[in-house]
Amino acid sequence: MEMPIISIIGRPNVGKSTLFNKIVGKKVSITEDTPGVTRDRIYQPATWLNYKFLLVDTGGLDLKDENVFMSNIKAQIDIALETSDVVIFVVDGAEGVNPTDREISHFLRKTNTKVVLAVNKYDSKITKENIYDFYELGLGDPIGISAEQGTGVGDLLDEVCNGLTPVDELEEDDNIRVTLIGKPNVGKSSLLNYLTGENRSIVTDIPGTTRDSIDSLIKYKDNEYIFVDTAGLRKRKKIAPGIERYSVIRTLTAIERSNVCVLMIDALEGVTEQDSKIVGYAHDNNKAIIIAVNKWDALEKETKTMRNFEKKIREELPFVLYAPIVFISAKTGQRVDEFLDMIELVNNNYNHRIQTGVLNDILNKAVLMNQPPSDKGKRGKLYYGSQVSVRPPKILLSVNDKELFHFSYLRYIENQIRDTYSFDGTPIILELKNRTNPRSDKGPRRWIIS
Repeated sequence: MEMPIISIIGRPNVGKSTLFNKIVGKKVSITEDTPGVTRDRIYQPATWLNYKFLLVDTGGLDLKDENVFMSNIKAQIDIALETSDVVIFVVDGAEGVNPTDREISHFLRKTNTKVVLAVNKYDSKITKENIYDFYELGLGDPIGISAEQGTGVGDLLDEVCNGLTPVDELEEDDNIRVTLIGKPNVGKSSLLNYLTGENRSIVTDIPGTTRDSIDSLIKYKDNEYIFVDTAGLRKRKKIAPGIERYSVIRTLTAIERSNVCVLMIDALEGVTEQDSKIVGYAHDNNKAIIIAVNKWDALEKETKTMRNFEKKIREELPFVLYAPIVFISAKTGQRVDEFLDMIELVNNNYNHRIQTGVLNDILNKAVLMNQPPSDKGKRGKLYYGSQVSVRPPKILLSVNDKELFHFSYLRYIENQIRDTYSFDGTPIILELKNRTNPRSDKGPRRWIIS
């Protein structure tokens, strides 16, 4: 199950981006007093209590404005309404009901999407006097908020999340979820079609044919895989303002719900900057990753072609050195069985847990061979380690001073762990925690080592 999508809409300069930043807990959207600053959708994962969702900020909407920017914004919001689970409609309470608000509310009442009306600037006396006027919009009870101060935002999110499924109630199946990611036209749909033995996905030579995520159940040996074919992510400037842009959001939610992400690269094009950005989404979400080089049958080869190609991938994608590489042909089925076996291996690594005793044997050996660094006469001490979670493996290291453990030494520790357990395809997260003087401990420092 993918994360629900919550979209924020409203006319220009009513506080949508301020509310967006308040909910996600950081300044992401640009906020200025100039109307129309946010012309594109901005999206970030967010949480409220036991709910998790993808929050989308949109450009200001004026249904009567026909300039080119407003035309694009209207198209975006139309798609937002079609693909969102809930829409937050923000109005300016200090200004009162605006004619544009009435136009937008008329537009919203025609949809089947849940709409929550947020009256911003509720910290103003004028807004408190005006709030009852917003009942005329016909969108239910208005909720007074101050996006800047945070007043009423909790009540707003309570209503927004009402009806959504809490995280702890989401059903987890035993199937391995595999998400195919990559640029348009690299062969994701072709691979899925080969695996299913039928034309489950439409395959054409036109980039971007797949607009949304498509799930298919694949049985191989003793395992069942749910393969998700996603729309190809293209360069930002080449993304149209309509439905294709919103497919990016669907791709990100598919990555969030996956066990293994497969970056597909076109052998004829090689590694591109866009490949780096796409696999970066999966890496940032701590997903298990496989790199599949497709169309290998169409490439003219020499003695060291495969070795040189792999070297180039490692140079261009240094942050996913843990990801195994397989060279396939979705058209002919070349090495597809090897690819499926690799998915099983990587998924097992993703869920692997090292026994505490074995882990500390590895750490003790590593320290004996290479002592932790020192600074100003004080040497770092690594007392013990324990694996605290899987998917991906996360290891907590108890030390005397976190500041003494530089990234290079943590990379060394990670390499020592991988020498015993390969953990192919999965990142390893190392966290440091000071053992003594808990008052000075600001919490574990998080390292994702590739």
